[in-house]
This record gives sequence, structure tokens and C-alpha cells, in this order.
Amino acid sequence: MPTARRLRVCALVAITTAAVMVTTVASAAARPFIDRFATISTLASAVPGSGPAKGDQNPYGVAVVPQTAGKLVRGDVLVSNFNDAHNDQGTGSSIVEVSPSGKMSVFAVVPKGPGEPAVGLTTALVALRNGDVIVGNLPAAGGDLKKGGPGALIVLDPAGHVIERITATDINGPWDMTAVDHGTRAVLFVTNVLNGTVAAGGHSVKRGTVVRIGLLLQGGAPTVTSNQIIANGFTEHTDPNALVVGPTGVGLGHGDVLYVADSANNRIAAIPAALTRSSVFGGGGKTVASGKPITDPLGLTIAPNGDILSMNGGDGQIVETTPSGKTVSKTLMPNGAGDLFGLALVPGARGLYYVNDSGSGPAANSLQTLQR
Repeated sequence: MPTARRLRVCALVAITTAAVMVTTVASAAARPFIDRFATISTLASAVPGSGPAKGDQNPYGVAVVPQTAGKLVRGDVLVSNFNDAHNDQGTGSSIVEVSPSGKMSVFAVVPKGPGEPAVGLTTALVALRNGDVIVGNLPAAGGDLKKGGPGALIVLDPAGHVIERITATDINGPWDMTAVDHGTRAVLFVTNVLNGTVAAGGHSVKRGTVVRIGLLLQGGAPTVTSNQIIANGFTEHTDPNALVVGPTGVGLGHGDVLYVADSANNRIAAIPAALTRSSVFGGGGKTVASGKPITDPLGLTIAPNGDILSMNGGDGQIVETTPSGKTVSKTLMPNGAGDLFGLALVPGARGLYYVNDSGSGPAANSLQTLQR
């Protein structure tokens, strides 16, 4: 994992626009979704300028608010920070809210819970229609996983207050997440990256998992109605620069197929029958595509055409992969090793929101868009 993810604090000073470099690797049957867009704009810094989480950095998760409630405004974008002001990984506690016009405010600062060594908010971030926000916590006190723990899924109400911490033996290093939102019920798919990684001392283990969690949402804290490992065997390992490497981005595609960014193996994997599966799909899922242009895939989402969009942590590109395995890519950050992480669709599929973890320049630690 590139060292560029070790970041310095650099607040946004201006909105920047840049042309997007395009590299076509294989032609899809129809026009790729990412080829519709050619302009990058920096909306806002994700670094809180004041308060208890002042200086938090290394933005990871991205989620678009679906409904206005409490402090949440429909169409705003939530961004979770993984590092604190000292740049210690696994110690960031803030979620910021950014409007489409670029106004940034702090939605929540998540406190440590009973027995938790730290708070480190991961790419696992979703905003539900009932106003709940759920974020993954992978704590590493002082940036040291040996002083960490399995973490949890932290549920916040629309005012940014913690109302529940979801823990289970299956939740061990929640790294990314997607949700199927039915209003009064929701289904979460969560990737986990700490199963045996710390004990392995940096060596790879094939124990990464995807867990499906059912929730009942009827006011107050959600109730967990089901908890099932649906896939395992993903490669994961600790890393001195990235803290941990393992299955990251996850998105539910057409035909109930769940796609996973297999970061350690430069691969997009598929898990069939994800919503109804009662057995564990082993071997890290079925390979959809691997190798260049897929390089350390991190954040992942599904385009309206059913293609899989993933962010390369290795070189600053976004890759679009068809379900049959054809790929095209765009460069969002030239020489951008360690810069890109989470992403989400702009409402109406008018582009993409994504975070830039770059350690320098006006776009450092910011939320950006790729649009027309």
C-alpha cells in the first residue's frame, strides 16, 4: 500500500477544476458511465477547523443523505474521517456534512464507548431514509492495531447522537458497507478485515469476510433481526502505511449479486444471491476482473447501467467494470497513489462524489466531484 495515505492537514482554500485524463483499457458494449463526465471540482475540505475533532483527516467514507431530518439535509454528503490531527490511523472520530454548494459543517463527533480503546471511522458509512446514520469503527489507539479491538457499527440519530453500537462475533474490523433501505427495514452488507490479521504480524491471511445484517427500524435504536456471514476467504493483512489491507468497497448489483473490492489481490469479486444466501460463499467470492487497470481497489459503488465503479488506491484512477469483466478507467489524480478512497453517486446519477486523501495541495483531505 502506498505511503501517500499518511497525510498532512491541509484545508481547502479554493474550488479547483481540472480536466480528466482518460485511459481506455477495454471497450464496454455501451458507453461507459464514467465517460459521460469530464470535470473535477473540489467542494470542501473534510477537516474540521474547530471543536473536539479539530484537525481530523484522511477522509474515507462517503454517503449521500436521502431525506431531511434533524441536522441532515437531503442531498448533502456525509464524509467520515479515519485519522486524528496527529495523523494516527484508526483514531479519527468526526463525520462532516457537505452541501452541494460546498458548505461544510460537522455532523457528529463520535465518542469512545465503554471498553473501546479509540474511535477510527472507516469507509463503512451509510445514511438511511429514517434519519439514522451508521458508520464503522475500527479503533487503533495511537495508530497501533495491537492497542485496538474488533470495533463496531455505530448508529447515530439525525442530530448526530450515538443511539446504538452494534457488535457481534462476526463484526471484526468493519471496513466498508452498503445498505438496502426499505424504510422500516434495512439490510447491511459489511466487509471485515481483522480476522486473524493482527496475530499474523503483517503476513496475509485469507480470513476476510462479508457479513449481512438485517435491521428493524421503528423509532429509537434499530433492532438486529439477522446476522449472517455470506462470504469468506478474502485476503487481508496489516500494513505499516495503510494500517490494514483487505476487502473494502461493496455494492449490490443487478440480479442480487454483491460486488466486493478485493484490495489485496487487485480484483473485483462477486457473491451471488447475496440477499437470500444462507450458506457461506468461500474463496473470496467469484472473480469478475483482476489486474490492471484495477490497482488496490478501495471504495466501490454500482452505476445505473449495472457496472461496478471502484477507486484505485494504487494510482489515482477510477475503474468501471462490467459484470462480464470488461474495464475502462479514468485518471482522477495523476500519480495519485494513496489518494482515493470512498465514493457515491450524485443524486440523479449526474456524477460522482469521492474523497481525495492527498497529503498536499488545495484538494488535500477533501470531498470532490466528477461531473460534466
